[in-house]
Amino acid sequence: MNSPTASRLFALIPCAGTGTRSGAPSPKQYHTVAGQPMLHYTLAAFDACSEFSQTLVVLAPDDTHFDARRFAGLRFAVERCGGASRQASVYNGLQALTTFGARDDDWVLVHDAARPGITPELICKLVAELRDDAVGGILALPVADTLKRVAPNMPDAPSTGVRIARTESRDGLWQAQTPQMFRVGVLREAIERARHDGHDLTDEASAIEWLGHSPKLVQGGLRNFKVTYPEDFGLAGAFLSAKP
Repeated sequence: MNSPTASRLFALIPCAGTGTRSGAPSPKQYHTVAGQPMLHYTLAAFDACSEFSQTLVVLAPDDTHFDARRFAGLRFAVERCGGASRQASVYNGLQALTTFGARDDDWVLVHDAARPGITPELICKLVAELRDDAVGGILALPVADTLKRVAPNMPDAPSTGVRIARTESRDGLWQAQTPQMFRVGVLREAIERARHDGHDLTDEASAIEWLGHSPKLVQGGLRNFKVTYPEDFGLAGAFLSAKP
């Protein structure tokens, strides 16, 4: 059992986005997939990990779609402190975690509500790899596809459509996933620094990198992909209907 002064674990789920690219009539995190709202699978995965002191869901202040009855039996708290961007929502969530006793030296795992394929096993793997790490890190996958750099305004290209400028090497490239696990105080400082410098970063690791640190990469899984486009709902449903 951890001592009272040991670093604890907190989970932070930014859930204030609208997910316009998904084509869903309501925010995609509430879209039903394999019989449950997508957010349910994320909350269930963290709920199955008993080490967490608190899981906090950050909602937009004007969210009218969230219905706590759809998540009955799961342990989590809600704060309506979402901002205009992911970075703002995470920062506000970090501030809110202090009301639940989170200290600067505690760990926070930030996870996308639109990644319903996360499993307790992946969460535990990340924690085990990073609990004694000086910086923290993220789940990620090595890039498998060939990457193309586009140049839609090439002089010799037709005026319509996007054209390939060149092929980029995928050597050494990884695709970031979540959760992303860092110390509460360091992550808050990193976001403050990025914001001061005029940057609105799209993931927590980018903010940590902005401070000059090098987060660790821990191999994730294909089922932990981010639901973004309409066809992704069917793929998520196939994963979620099968055993992890």
